[in-house]
Amino acid sequence: MNRTFLVALPVVLLGAVLSLRVAGQELETLATEARNDLHVALEELAALRQQIEAERLPLARRRTTLEQEVLEARAALERARREEGNQMVLLGVLRTELNGLSNEVRTLESLLAEYRRSMEARLSVAEQARYREPLRAVAAAEEAPDLAPADKLARQLDFVGTALGRLEGLVGGDRFPGQALTPEGVLARGQFLQLGPAAYFTSEDGTASGLVEQRLNSAEPHLVALPAESAAALSQVITRGTGQLPVDPTGGNALRVQAARDPLKVHIAKGGPVMVPILGLGVFALGIFAVKWFQIRRVRLARPTDLRAILEALGAGQTAKAERQARTIAGPVGEMLSVAVQHHREPKEYVEEVMYEKMLATRPRLERWVPFLALSAAAAPLLGLLGTVTGMINTFNMITVFGTGDPKTLAGGISEALITTEFGLIVAIPSLLLHAVLARKVKAVLAGMEQTATAFINGLPEVPAGPTGISETPQSVPSHA
Repeated sequence: MNRTFLVALPVVLLGAVLSLRVAGQELETLATEARNDLHVALEELAALRQQIEAERLPLARRRTTLEQEVLEARAALERARREEGNQMVLLGVLRTELNGLSNEVRTLESLLAEYRRSMEARLSVAEQARYREPLRAVAAAEEAPDLAPADKLARQLDFVGTALGRLEGLVGGDRFPGQALTPEGVLARGQFLQLGPAAYFTSEDGTASGLVEQRLNSAEPHLVALPAESAAALSQVITRGTGQLPVDPTGGNALRVQAARDPLKVHIAKGGPVMVPILGLGVFALGIFAVKWFQIRRVRLARPTDLRAILEALGAGQTAKAERQARTIAGPVGEMLSVAVQHHREPKEYVEEVMYEKMLATRPRLERWVPFLALSAAAAPLLGLLGTVTGMINTFNMITVFGTGDPKTLAGGISEALITTEFGLIVAIPSLLLHAVLARKVKAVLAGMEQTATAFINGLPEVPAGPTGISETPQSVPSHA
């Protein structure tokens, strides 16, 4: 192995020498090229340094200028930001003011719309045709969705001007042409006079003059006729502007109330068939009271002088005279005393029974038909309630068919249904009072008879008894008359 190494070593050395020689030539070439490149680079560096030196001062000045501009731009930006903040604050204030003004505008529009509706409701029937178009125009402006608020407000303010002109005219009386329905149902043209809430009308030919009112289910003004003198004076005021003007201080309410009142016959007829038994009870109760009143008033109670005369006659043994004195007292009291005189020789207990029997017979005659008054007082309200119930049933049946579009119709039906209750109470209350009066009178008569009987028994002379202790006069059967 060492021998082989020794043989290969010279060969390796020779190759290395040859390689070094070739590498040295290449390194020399490379060094020459590097020196040339270095020379060129140094020349370029020198030129570049000269160029930098030439441009450095302008660039520094430019940088300084730009830095100054940047500082100024930053300051301007800060100022712009502060201005933006101020403007945002101002914008918020303006938005708040705008919202407040918008709310005020909406409130004003609402108030003007409410004023328009209020004025429309307060217009008399004579003015409705005159202000129909302005009211329709402002109502359309209020409901228009595409109309600017300024235009809407302007139209509403124009209508307020019209309304103020109307008020100025009403203060001194406003005359304007129009047409109204006369009491004969003829639509006549003429002149209206609106003075405050009162409206008057006179036709062109002067044949119809009077107050103006609105009636149910009619859009035209209706003329209420006045007496001839008042109508002539009214026509003169409207046509000439001078004269005496008839004034209704109730604003037409008196006329409406008067028109709403029905004659008694019509009022009773509205109650329906139930009114027949109610009125029958009333008439019958009144007739019974009249008859019983005169019957009870004719009952004469015994005065102390009458009773004393009868007892004195009996004490003197003058039975016939005592009986004639008793018959001078008309009515059941005289009959009771007459029967007592006939049995005065009987024991007092027997006479007392005879007189009590007479009082018992008198009570039914005095109380006859009096309970009917109490019956009328109890039955009349029930009949009235029956009529009201049937009337309400009919009213609700009409509502089922025609609906509740007109409250006045519903109120009229209910008022007609209550007529029977009204008359039922009108009959019941007097019947109750009349029954109390008659019952008190009957009790007074019976109490007077009882007092007379007691006084007669107490003043009756004692009848002498026989040996057996029994009255010597034969007993007689008591009368049941």
